[in-house]
Amino acid sequence: MTSTATDAATRTPGGTITADPNAPRWRPFRVVVADLKRLSPTFLRVTFTGDDLDQFGHDGPDQRIKLYIPRAGQGIPQFSTTDWYTEYRNSDPSTRGFIRTYTIRAVRPERRELDVDFVLHGPAGHHPSGPAASWAARAAVGDELAVIGPNRLFPGDCLGHEWNPPVGARDIIIAGDETAVPAIGGILERLRHGQSAAGGTSPAPAPRIRAFLEVPEPQDVLELAAPDGTEISWLPRSRPDGSSSGHGQLLVDAVTSASLTRPASSTTDTSTVDTVDIDLEVLWEVAASASSPVYAWVAGEAGAVKAIRRHLVRERGIDKGAVTFMGYWRLGRAIDEG
Repeated sequence: MTSTATDAATRTPGGTITADPNAPRWRPFRVVVADLKRLSPTFLRVTFTGDDLDQFGHDGPDQRIKLYIPRAGQGIPQFSTTDWYTEYRNSDPSTRGFIRTYTIRAVRPERRELDVDFVLHGPAGHHPSGPAASWAARAAVGDELAVIGPNRLFPGDCLGHEWNPPVGARDIIIAGDETAVPAIGGILERLRHGQSAAGGTSPAPAPRIRAFLEVPEPQDVLELAAPDGTEISWLPRSRPDGSSSGHGQLLVDAVTSASLTRPASSTTDTSTVDTVDIDLEVLWEVAASASSPVYAWVAGEAGAVKAIRRHLVRERGIDKGAVTFMGYWRLGRAIDEG
């Protein structure tokens, strides 16, 4: 799956990686499991390593990748770096693996390491365990996988990331269920690094940052690095008495109850807010506004995401161009290939 010809053409004698105008934006990386760390009952961190992960790009804190999960008894195909998807689509559907989208948690190119946090859906979960969660549940050090991700050799932004707060936003809302926790962790970490880099000397006041994370149970609360003053609210669905809230209910309630800076005015056309049929289409739109005092990044189950977006745009008057919303999955429906 690696391309030695490309490697040779883009490495200087000292080993430095340089841009290649002919490099694809995304490419496959053949990796193996180097370490497994159970973070909580729901979250498992898998650290991958690979000979060419020093070429793995990382252009945004919520950087998405695709994982190729082989079927039982099947290996990892030798896809080319430039035409892997055509080769995948032309392969035998009965033997080819599954492709699932994930967000990276961390990448260390200098060590050729990549961290991916998996959500392990138990038998009492609200949607069935898919190929990726099933693979992760039985993963062992040395297992092989393929990661299709951004190519550091590509001379530009590789895309696949959506974090884009407007300049001057005073209120930042970040909300998601367990499938969005890895992305939210990466976003908060990036914001903290930005705060540290500013050294406290930035003339602009720091925005108010609130993160709402809905997870299956209290033991799923994780330590997240975040900027000083960030308000992080964990919302476990399960209760001590054994009862449980419906998926997305706590997240919707938390965001709709949050106080927000009132926009001076809004020219948003709200007539198109509810036009996406989340049972037939993927709910996905990236913020494009550069003047809103409020920015919201919302990801997770499509029904909850749609409800939150409707509230922010219709009832709070926030410019829909200042709301990034992503339906990572839908109850009872698989979104990805395979």
